Amino acid sequence: MWQQILRVRQRAIWSWDGFVHVYRTEASLMQWLMANAVFAVLAFALPLSAGERGLLLMGGIIVLAAECLNTAIERVVDDIGTDKRDAAKYAKDCGSAAVAVTAIAVGVAWVCVLVGLAI
Repeated sequence: MWQQILRVRQRAIWSWDGFVHVYRTEASLMQWLMANAVFAVLAFALPLSAGERGLLLMGGIIVLAAECLNTAIERVVDDIGTDKRDAAKYAKDCGSAAVAVTAIAVGVAWVCVLVGLAI
């Protein structure tokens, strides 16, 4: 049992190290954190159901996860080599697209919730 607890602890440390790396090296993560803070305040200020609020907050967190994955892709591609290669460009572009798609999904969720409030 203690071994399992130590494994969970170690995984949490590695995860935190990864998040700190992205925070320190990617300005876009700070932008998403600020956007999440603004939208979290809005989510708690509006008369939303717990489900709506949870969906919107979760969506913002998923954008952060996508940004972390995008950074991981960029680091691996850059580690392999700095030569201009089509596959490297496409990998990085796809990672960026993943962030954009998740952000659009959260935007759609916000529009749906706000339209529901207005009706």
